[in-house]
Amino acid sequence: MAGRFISLEGGEGVGKTTLIQKLRSHLEARGLEVVVTREPGGTPGAELLRDILLTGATDRWSPVTEALLMYAARVDHVERLIQPALARGAWVLSDRFSDSTIAYQGAAGGMDIARIRQLHDVALEDFYPDLTFVLDLDPLVGLRRTVERGEDPTRFEMHDTEFHARLRDAFLRIAKDQPRRCQVLDASCPPDEVYETALAIIAEHLGAQA
Repeated sequence: MAGRFISLEGGEGVGKTTLIQKLRSHLEARGLEVVVTREPGGTPGAELLRDILLTGATDRWSPVTEALLMYAARVDHVERLIQPALARGAWVLSDRFSDSTIAYQGAAGGMDIARIRQLHDVALEDFYPDLTFVLDLDPLVGLRRTVERGEDPTRFEMHDTEFHARLRDAFLRIAKDQPRRCQVLDASCPPDEVYETALAIIAEHLGAQA
């Protein structure tokens, strides 16, 4: 049986990690192999690029350079982890994938989105998730959550509020433009409610085995 690939998208502090862990427990309880991963990252080489991308000043890289580095990490991630997992029948849950490049480097960063799509075509052709959850939340609430976690902010978290507002709009546009793949979840709801909604969507879109 072929595996399934689910990505979770959204701005900072929307609760992707919490939802992934709940989904992982649910799927594993049904006897499925589940691979949890993240972007940028997921493989040793991609994790090295993650450190380069997420640390330093906000202007350390231009949006074009960021996109190229993201896709260098993404190709390694897909070839070495995601595709082999899917081929053996595992379910892959990824904290971010290609939609984040459209949102962060494109809509929020200013890179031409058509160029990003061309980059994806060259790097990965038509490889996309089977299902994408877009967790939607007021960016000020999300950023406050990241502060409350007590972690050092990433380069992207340090951008101004206008950047994060553009991010939110971008993810919602992506979901509107691709309704068959993308489903919006209200991340202001309690985590258990978000999880139950996600489970219902998985059952509807990916089959009864979920």
